[in-house]
Amino acid sequence: MKANSNTQTMGTEKIPKLLAQLAIPAVVAQVVNLLYNIVDRIYIGHISGIGASALTGVGLFTPILMLLNAFAMLAGSGGAPRAAIAMGQQEKEKAEKIMGNCFALILVLSVILTTVFYLFAPQLLQAFGASEVTLPYAVEYARIYILGSAFVLVVLGMNPFITTQGFAKISMLTTVIGAVINIFLDPVFIFVFDMQVRGAALATVISQAAGAMWILKFLSGKKSILQLKKKNMRLEKTVILPCLALGISNFTMLSTESILSISFTTSLARYGGDMAVGAMTIINSVSQLVTMPIQGICQGGQPIISYNFGARNNERVKEAFFTQFKVCVLFSTICWGILMITPQIFAGMFSGNEELVTYTAWTLRIYMAGIFAIGFQLCCQQSFMALGQAKVSLFLAVLRKLILLIPLIFLLPMLIENKVFAVFLAEPVSDILAATVTTSVFLSNFNGILKRGAGR
Repeated sequence: MKANSNTQTMGTEKIPKLLAQLAIPAVVAQVVNLLYNIVDRIYIGHISGIGASALTGVGLFTPILMLLNAFAMLAGSGGAPRAAIAMGQQEKEKAEKIMGNCFALILVLSVILTTVFYLFAPQLLQAFGASEVTLPYAVEYARIYILGSAFVLVVLGMNPFITTQGFAKISMLTTVIGAVINIFLDPVFIFVFDMQVRGAALATVISQAAGAMWILKFLSGKKSILQLKKKNMRLEKTVILPCLALGISNFTMLSTESILSISFTTSLARYGGDMAVGAMTIINSVSQLVTMPIQGICQGGQPIISYNFGARNNERVKEAFFTQFKVCVLFSTICWGILMITPQIFAGMFSGNEELVTYTAWTLRIYMAGIFAIGFQLCCQQSFMALGQAKVSLFLAVLRKLILLIPLIFLLPMLIENKVFAVFLAEPVSDILAATVTTSVFLSNFNGILKRGAGR
């Protein structure tokens, strides 16, 4: 009865109330998920004597971390909307087969990625800009984290299937459980057992393992509307390829985030040395404080949009999108104001090194100057995903990172005397341009997509 009630509310409950019910837990989950990296970096940055170098080293692992996340979301963000659309069309067996295929893909990817990244971690980290001082810390952290990458992929790839069924609180608990374990184990392993950087990585792996077990227990249990069954785990082209076609957009966003991180770190290492790379490590964490809650809002809105799109209830789709849009834009604008006024507070969270804090506060204000636009960008791009529009979503994912931001990172230092300033300036310029294009494209195509409807 509860399962039927969960799906029926997608088509009947008032949109603001339903969005709040789904988005608030998703936002909490996203914010709590930040603690996996932020807590690590806060503790690492305060290790006596080596904090600044260790923090920079761990930051150099970001491109590999982003690639792991990208492959997880290739399955999760592509499969979950497809499953929601199938549920809206009253095709439960099809939705379960989608979920089972996505899980099988995650297992295959875990084996491949663990092997490749573990073997080539030192070479990759050197290519990303690690110096003789920071490389040992980067390798220590990376290899332990990589050994637990299967847990990371399961958490990120399968949790969307819980949210898309309407179980937002269960989805939130996945990250809460892991984060609480991580927060407890970090100081124990880092300081009490004196494992330093290795302790931070081990604490993260254990916490992710706990989250993965929680997800699998729920999806294979009776409370889940969609059951994770062995018979659905045999990969089928007709099932998995449409999921990959839709998930390629988020995959591109996250994988280009890896390329972007490499572009930033190599350029900053060239023009500003370890100090500039260390500042970028902190800035990456702070920027996620803005982007991840917005992703949580969109994650909460996705099942509403997808379900009603599948059910051809276009008025509810419109109401869901515009409600989500207003919340995203308001949130990003408020965050922009706070960061412009008090950047030093956020920089000081991650390090006790006064020189690094002062330097980071200056660069943070430059980097975040266009962060208000991210609400427009993410809401519209993610809504294309919820509507099953893989091609346009992919283009918009590529636009901000590959077409605009990465070229600007290398072009602007040729035009501006202060090279470090020029590298950081590339971010707000691309944010504003990409948001303008994405919002315009979405609003001009929205009615046409609704008129055509979901493929049946």
